[in-house]
Amino acid sequence: MAGAIALLLFSIAGFYWFFPKSPIGLLTSRSQPGAAVFVSKLSPVIVSLLVNPDGLQGLEQKGEISQIKTNLLAKTSINYQEDIKPWLGNEITLAVTSQDIDRDPENGLQSGYLMALATENPAQSHEFVELLFSKRSLAGANLAVEQYKGVKLLYDSPETPAPAKIQTALAGAVVDNFVLLANDAKVLREAINNVQAPDLNLTSFPQYQKATQEIAKDAVAVAFLNLPEVANWQGFELAESTYNSQILSLVLNPQGLLAESTFLTSTLTSTEVTPPSASLSKPVGALHYIPASASLAISGANLSNLAESNLAKLWKQGTATIYGSSAEAISRWIQPLVDVQKDWGLNFREDIFSWVVGEYAIAMLTENNALLPNQGNTTPNWVFVVETTPQLVEGIARLDKIASSKGLNVSSLTLNQQTVSAWTELTAVTEDKSALSVAAKIQGVHTTQGNYEIFTSDLKTMDKVLSSKEKSLIDNPNFQDVIAPIPQLNQGYIYVDWKKSQKLLERQLPLLKFVEVLGKPLFNNLRSLTVSSYSREPGTLKGGVFFQFHRS
Repeated sequence: MAGAIALLLFSIAGFYWFFPKSPIGLLTSRSQPGAAVFVSKLSPVIVSLLVNPDGLQGLEQKGEISQIKTNLLAKTSINYQEDIKPWLGNEITLAVTSQDIDRDPENGLQSGYLMALATENPAQSHEFVELLFSKRSLAGANLAVEQYKGVKLLYDSPETPAPAKIQTALAGAVVDNFVLLANDAKVLREAINNVQAPDLNLTSFPQYQKATQEIAKDAVAVAFLNLPEVANWQGFELAESTYNSQILSLVLNPQGLLAESTFLTSTLTSTEVTPPSASLSKPVGALHYIPASASLAISGANLSNLAESNLAKLWKQGTATIYGSSAEAISRWIQPLVDVQKDWGLNFREDIFSWVVGEYAIAMLTENNALLPNQGNTTPNWVFVVETTPQLVEGIARLDKIASSKGLNVSSLTLNQQTVSAWTELTAVTEDKSALSVAAKIQGVHTTQGNYEIFTSDLKTMDKVLSSKEKSLIDNPNFQDVIAPIPQLNQGYIYVDWKKSQKLLERQLPLLKFVEVLGKPLFNNLRSLTVSSYSREPGTLKGGVFFQFHRS
């Protein structure tokens, strides 16, 4: 069941582009999952599709919806068109109800799973459940029937081993306007208890109540995670516990799909979290110096307080929980950053971030859809633009000192009638027995342009920026399209051109290939993704990822 729901969410992302120009009106979604009343407040995770799958049928091109239905009904001999379609409503919810069904770790851990399907015809739903279990009985399962608090439960008897053709246990019931399916009758009994004792279910949990207020309008799918319980379920110990819950919404858009996420601190904690910078009402001016060919661009304002921000606290909590420390996570995920700091003797926080108190933009550049090699180095060329502030002079002096300590020469030269400063490595070269020459390898250049200081990896990249040989990223209509769905007040953007960046990102982040396999419908058609943080409420970290897809 979990795999089917995961496929469902990724497929929504993967075939959105077949929507007409005004798609949202075709789908009527609920504000929050109605099946939450069946789920314990201790549930690690609950995921819900808030529209009828048939409402998405017209979006598919290669049978994605049919594939989902097939997976949902695998090995059940149930026909979706005849047995489910007549009564299925506008919600499918899957929840991990408990880490161990019988709460006895001595006999091993078995998670409880509950699927709730909204029904518009309870009578037909009862017929479906009866048919489902009668077919399982004919296949060799030992059927058990039980009345529990006025609800008829049907399930596979645990006393009799299941035949080979029935690989997983199943229990089912119809309660109010939902068909409930679970991997054990204990899960169904607990679900019924949760409805009849409201203080037990998720809807009475303060963290959930607060989180549901953050569900995006017109969300077609929602997921809620109780982070301490998720950590326990996965065998981790939640460390650096700043955030205790997360809610994720998926919203279809004519240009793509917005995955909006909110992390919330505990209602019982006084932990103060702040955004990395003040909200920006428009993209930073530094983006005017980033060429449109950028494969990756990051922009915002004020890096000096990044280490104390809500983003840093989330990073520290997640990495400490999974890897033990942020340093270990960086070494596994983004080793190149470790190498840069080691090779140059840099401390990013002290040597760069501390003096970037105004606007900034940093980008990797591509040419002809291929990464620009940096004089034999596999590292792509880069641009770093910083707004001029009183701290800038001290920051450049700090970098000059570091460069000198590495044996580099700090010098000035003229490029297109513009004075630029360069960090160069000088090497004596013997041309023949009687002549010597000096070869200069540039490690970085910078110059002032308007109210900004521009740093680049080499002269060719600097010339590209100064000569305005191509349109800037901020003037690129495609970039304007992908930032439009993101709230106007935000803390900046991370923009990734997927085609240009995919190979580099896969090389630097090996885990990405595994994620791509899980989300194949999404990544096969992904054009770009844009990430932004736009927290404004105390105790929350809110942001979104906008996925733009190629249109057929």
